[in-house]
Amino acid sequence: MRKYVAKLPTATRKRFKELADTIRKEVPGSVEGISYGIPSIRLNGKIVVWYAGWAKHISVYPLTAEDREFAADRGYKTSKGTVQFPLDKPLPVSLVKRLVKSRLRALKAKKATKA
Repeated sequence: MRKYVAKLPTATRKRFKELADTIRKEVPGSVEGISYGIPSIRLNGKIVVWYAGWAKHISVYPLTAEDREFAADRGYKTSKGTVQFPLDKPLPVSLVKRLVKSRLRALKAKKATKA
């Protein structure tokens, strides 16, 4: 993870760390790792979310169409399963928490249907 963060543009690092801390707090007992070249959070062996830092934004994925629409309605750019948060605005911590909790519920529901 340190190598990933070290490669981020300087302006991205602070916001990325804030995003990572927010996600980790919402998924107690999770394991952080790299998957598909970007950070991920796993719980019980399943990836809850991926998140990444870019030159002009940070992103969280995968998200449902409903969650993306919710974020878009609040002015955030969405694209192919992701919500993008611009670096020049404060991180919407409550929205990030909502998105992570939604993903946890979806994983729990999926597990229940398999059982």
